Amino acid sequence: MTELKSVEVSYSTELIRKGIHLSSLSIPVVYFFISRPTALTILIPLTLLFGLSDLARLFVPAFGELYRKFFGFLLRRHELNARRRRLNGATYVLLSATLCVWFFPKIIVITAFAILIISDTSAALIGRKFGRHPFLGKSLEGTTAFFVSGLLVVALAPKIAYLPAEYLIGVLATALGAVVEALSRDLIDDNLSIPIAISLAMWGLYLLLLPALNVYALDLIPG
Repeated sequence: MTELKSVEVSYSTELIRKGIHLSSLSIPVVYFFISRPTALTILIPLTLLFGLSDLARLFVPAFGELYRKFFGFLLRRHELNARRRRLNGATYVLLSATLCVWFFPKIIVITAFAILIISDTSAALIGRKFGRHPFLGKSLEGTTAFFVSGLLVVALAPKIAYLPAEYLIGVLATALGAVVEALSRDLIDDNLSIPIAISLAMWGLYLLLLPALNVYALDLIPG
């Protein structure tokens, strides 16, 4: 009975954590309407703010105690490990958003980051609740949820010319993202590895399959 209650509380915490994670969907949505410089003007200070507070949590004992008192229930087990100091998921989300906006075309960032937020959430909730069959480092059920929800994102995300090949690019990149998520370990946070892997795959596939298409077309629209 105690073990069951522990699992329920843990899953309830995961629901809260992923609910907060879903709020990060505002990043690709807002980025669609604004320019890269404007997005970076917003993201860089936020990343520094969260990053510095996270570092203070790890290296300033008094601040760390206060942080854990109010937000400790949202931290994952490896983020609470005193011997292996790790930044939390929110810091990695902002860091990956900043890096992706800085380096990749807007059309790619919007898709890759929306997949991170929606599909990673789906994989975590489905995998923890219904995961029965191991797959790489996670469960087949969770990985399937990642892929299926990623397909929905690809179907709805903006495209440059709405060519069939653009949808194929999204599907292939989503499949890679699902594998990266399933392989993710504590060493590299998947909030960083998933969007970067998907972005690199999409960019490479655009160059390979649609070399004549201007992948920066959406960046040229004033924001």
